[in-house]
Amino acid sequence: MDLTMLAKAIAIGVGSLGPGIGIGLIGSKAMEAIGRNPEASEKILVPMLLAIAFAEAVAIYALIIAFSIS
Repeated sequence: MDLTMLAKAIAIGVGSLGPGIGIGLIGSKAMEAIGRNPEASEKILVPMLLAIAFAEAVAIYALIIAFSIS
């Protein structure tokens, strides 16, 4: 087995670990905030989605790095 494939697997695995945890925490705190104040759900939704998008961008960067390993 080529070590390149192992390097790609490690890069995407480690690179998606942080965003996965971050998205879970973002969703958890947003649901907690909506549960405490349901009227503020519109004000919470947009910043939550932006934070999730930025966290996903980090995972996409890890994917790009994994594809660029040759």
